[in-house]
Amino acid sequence: MPQLAELYLRAAALATRLLPPSLLLLVQRLGIASIFFLSGRTKVTGLLTITDSTYELFRGDYRLPLVPPELAAHAATYSEHLFPILLVLGLGTRFAALALLGMTSVIEIFVYPDAWPTHLSWAGLLLPIVAIGGGRWSLDAVLGRRLGLRAA
Repeated sequence: MPQLAELYLRAAALATRLLPPSLLLLVQRLGIASIFFLSGRTKVTGLLTITDSTYELFRGDYRLPLVPPELAAHAATYSEHLFPILLVLGLGTRFAALALLGMTSVIEIFVYPDAWPTHLSWAGLLLPIVAIGGGRWSLDAVLGRRLGLRAA
C-alpha cells in the first residue's frame, strides 16, 4: 500500500507541474467561450444580422417575463458574441464571465429549468474565472503588469 500512495503522490506532483493554474484557466475560458459563441452564431447570418427564426425563438420558446422578445433577442445574441471574445482574449475576464454566468442563470430559471446539469457545468467553468480572473495568460494580466498592478 505505501508503494501505491507513493505512486499517487508522484503522479499528483507531476500533474501540478504540467497543469499550472494559468493553463487550466485558459482551457476554461476557451471551453465556455466556444459554447456561447457557437450558440450566438446560430442566431445570425453574416457578421451580426439577427435571423427571423431567432426573433421567433424569443417570441416563443425563449420568452422571458418583462423583457420584450426583440430586445431579448438582441441582448442575448450580442452577448453571446462579445463576452466569449473577451474571455478568449482574457480582457475584462471577470466581468465577461460574470455576464455569462448571469445569462446561464436566466436560461436555467426561465427557459430550460430541466437542463440544470448542463447549466451547472457551465457555472463550474465560469465561477473560477469570476473568482480568480483570467490567469497569467490573459490580456488582463499583461495590462496589469504594464500598469504595475498586482491581482488581489
